[in-house]
Amino acid sequence: MQRILTIGLALVVVLAGSAAPTGAAPAGNSGQADTDSNIVETAVAAGKFKTLTALVKKAGLAGTLQGKGPFTVFAPTDAAFAKVPKATLTALGKDKAKLRSVLLYHVAKGKLTANKVVKRESVKTLNGKRVAIRVRNGKVFVGGARVTTPDVAASNGVIHVINKVLIPR
Repeated sequence: MQRILTIGLALVVVLAGSAAPTGAAPAGNSGQADTDSNIVETAVAAGKFKTLTALVKKAGLAGTLQGKGPFTVFAPTDAAFAKVPKATLTALGKDKAKLRSVLLYHVAKGKLTANKVVKRESVKTLNGKRVAIRVRNGKVFVGGARVTTPDVAASNGVIHVINKVLIPR
């Protein structure tokens, strides 16, 4: 169970690390995503996932973020975390189990590219719950969050950058 939690957080970091405008490469890359970089390296290079990275470390999952995978991460940016009430973030920071649950809700097993994601009604996450997938007016939504940058490649999976933090119910 610990290994699954750790791997799931690694995926979250990968997706988060690649937040760039749709069609653009993550910061530090020219053109296409560098598939030699793992989730952690991709997240750090992007520079827009500092909150996610800090929470992953706080959850004790940073060491496993370079796991083999493959994983699919729905990664919220720092701007997405800024929308979460400070009291909620503080509470998550104090409860490692809840923090892990939230982070793992952003990660799915396997490499689910945008082509595969849009064909599904939901995806099972590593926290055990399913997150709904919807396509409206050509835009993809995962659990109510809009995918702003799909298909950011990493050596151990794929990242889809989202504009909202997903909280499991």
